[in-house]
Amino acid sequence: MVTVYQLKYMSVNKLPELGLVCVTASDEVRFRTVTRRTLSKLSKSEQQAQLRTVYAANVERLTKAISFCQRANIRLYRLNSALFPFADEPVGAEILPEFESQLEQIGDQAKQWEIRLVLHPNQFVVLNSDRHEVVRNSIKILKTHAHILDLLQLPRSPWALINIHGGKGERADRLIDNIQQLPENVYSRLSLENDEYTYSSEAIAEICLATNIPMVFDAHHHLIHEQLASYDEPSVKQMLQLAKTTWKQPEWQLVHISNGKQHFHDTKHSDFIVNMPVSFRDAPWIEVEAKQKEQAIFKLKQEWLASFEREQLTIH
Repeated sequence: MVTVYQLKYMSVNKLPELGLVCVTASDEVRFRTVTRRTLSKLSKSEQQAQLRTVYAANVERLTKAISFCQRANIRLYRLNSALFPFADEPVGAEILPEFESQLEQIGDQAKQWEIRLVLHPNQFVVLNSDRHEVVRNSIKILKTHAHILDLLQLPRSPWALINIHGGKGERADRLIDNIQQLPENVYSRLSLENDEYTYSSEAIAEICLATNIPMVFDAHHHLIHEQLASYDEPSVKQMLQLAKTTWKQPEWQLVHISNGKQHFHDTKHSDFIVNMPVSFRDAPWIEVEAKQKEQAIFKLKQEWLASFEREQLTIH
């Protein structure tokens, strides 16, 4: 069901919203973690005490992250996928319910401040692996992420999406089959993203259409995969438009932007975004994947969005 909160973002003339990915370049948004090696040296009660401390710290820091986004006028925030380490294992799963009320309050605050929350699990999620244990573990990770979004009281829809990559190449049929068997609270939020080498934008779009889930179009991945010389080559706009058809609510369409660090086709992210597709002016929600995080967002707002807004004012 579409809420009033989500309806506010259905204006076709609205400027794109630029999103922060996990942490800030400054110390404003940071999270704690704990390694498996450290936990393995502890008894079960000590492990739970350690995780309880980390979870409590990260809940507090998530509250600060949402507050930072509100102050900085950032309406899209990608949650850290390691917010609750080992929550997909019994030792952490037993601790997580202790933070239910606090997470609900954070979700309510995000809604009140009109901040959209999304997730991007780590690279260990491979739904079409040849190894059954990898697929089982991937589903377990996705179920944990969906549970966290449920605790935040976020909608079971792509508004609060869980975005993953296609995984193993030449296994599209297996990926489609496994997606269709996912639990409802995962499937209803799932999206797929094109990558640099394995799954092209067109291939991911076909899988998304077959599974009835949205596609997150990554312009830089597309640029590398197709070895394009510019973000403004026709296929960028074409793929943006094709990806849009996979969204039941086109106004919720989310895309990624990054630039190469050392050279145009470098997979490593640059500090700032200096090359932005002209077609991305039609993208409602853009996650900015740049090393300087919030500073890259502020720079885009001052330059790219400001020039776009001036053009709109001139036209009208």
